[in-house]
Amino acid sequence: MKRQLLAKLTEKQNQIIEIRRYLHAHPELSFQEENTAAYIADFYKNKDCDVRTNVGGHGVVVTIDSGKPGRTLAIRADFDALPIQEETGLSFASQNPGVMHACGHDGHTAYMLVLAETLIEMKNQLHGKIVILHQPAEETPPGGAIAMIHDGCLDGVDHVLGIHVMSTMSTGEIAYREGPIQTGRASFKVKIMGRGGHGSSPHMANDAIVASSEFVVALQTIISRRLNPFDVGSITIGSFDGRGSFNVIKDAVLLEGDVRAMTEATRTLIEKEIRRILDGLATMFGITYSLDYENDYPVLVNDVALTEFVTKSLQETAIAEVTEITRCEPQPPSEDFAYYAQERPSCFFYVGAMPANGVFFPHHHPKFDLNEDSLLIAAKAMGTLVADYTEKYKE
Repeated sequence: MKRQLLAKLTEKQNQIIEIRRYLHAHPELSFQEENTAAYIADFYKNKDCDVRTNVGGHGVVVTIDSGKPGRTLAIRADFDALPIQEETGLSFASQNPGVMHACGHDGHTAYMLVLAETLIEMKNQLHGKIVILHQPAEETPPGGAIAMIHDGCLDGVDHVLGIHVMSTMSTGEIAYREGPIQTGRASFKVKIMGRGGHGSSPHMANDAIVASSEFVVALQTIISRRLNPFDVGSITIGSFDGRGSFNVIKDAVLLEGDVRAMTEATRTLIEKEIRRILDGLATMFGITYSLDYENDYPVLVNDVALTEFVTKSLQETAIAEVTEITRCEPQPPSEDFAYYAQERPSCFFYVGAMPANGVFFPHHHPKFDLNEDSLLIAAKAMGTLVADYTEKYKE
């Protein structure tokens, strides 16, 4: 079955690329992917599968039931875009101003659609069920995964697999890691309030900019002096809104920050210390503050046993386009696939997508692009795992 599946996917490479280019030209932002969801649902019309739409919002869940005993494997692809003005100059560049597929989700959806079509064609050789999770809103908290889970997308599912293409990895490379592999995330907004006044009379005011500046500097001591040196965490102030006039002492400053951590304990500690510093500033500077603190995507943890299955399956399968399979370091970005991994044993891994000329831009860059050869590799890698899974867990 596996050889037949891989051969079929090779024949359909142009179809994968065609779909990717259509989706790339028609991106939609998180929670606004109505047309993309309709395109996905329409793809499955008249195909021998069960299609459920509007799952947790714009999610689409497709079930391929072999009608034979076995376990149920879910495979996930996201399909939202980003609020970025595209600068690639591609012939199929975004037709929606200010919106761009700058992370590869168009490619994820393209390879998944064609893989699903091929699995449907070969369903008489499967065992158990394969569930395709077409997920919206990965980019924007609270994310699409959690709503789909609440709407039952994992009902009856035993394991979940996911792939992300990576422009920073060579095309042909597949990377994996067991255990914690992507950071958990939090974000916060804090308003620091003093008392405004004239620049010539600071003694009659209470400068919110001075207190806010102290806050920014003090935050970094959490990482350097409160975390165990072997733990991983970061705090970034991405917005400091203290704009005013040169001779006016600001009465209030609004700051926005980002937190990343590789364990939930670290994420909890960072939040505790941020609140402690703010309480200290209130005493030290006589200011008041308001804090809106939001923990969203948890740490993504790959199941050890399932990751071992994934690596063994890929290593033992001669996928012609794969040049190496490597164990990678943990990745700094966060990913709402982590919610699936909290509910079921899961594995999330990476497929290299660096352009052939070796010139690449990082994800979320206005000039981001991927090597479209990576999409066939992703399809074949996931297809290999489906074939081996259905054989391993047949009853």
